[in-house]
Amino acid sequence: MTNEEKEQLIRPWIDPEERITVHFLDAPDLNAEVTGCTERLVDLAIETHVTHMKQHLSLPLSQVEVSEDFSHYTRDPERPLQGSRLMLVINEKRPAIIY
Repeated sequence: MTNEEKEQLIRPWIDPEERITVHFLDAPDLNAEVTGCTERLVDLAIETHVTHMKQHLSLPLSQVEVSEDFSHYTRDPERPLQGSRLMLVINEKRPAIIY
């Protein structure tokens, strides 16, 4: 999949009310919000164990695999329910969280 195709799949998920799933090699099944996407980078805000504190990352699209997570559904009650949500797989370890 090209970076342009990945960007087209990710862009509709730029929404503060929606979550996606992110998998790192050492940290699978993380909840995150897509905060931006360009033809080269995807910007994420990943939920942490500290309430109201998120880890903000910018990842190159070349390192990201785009898929669907059928084990979660969308959560915005104002929109039609979707039976799956976006999943990004990164074949690297999660960067350290700095507080």
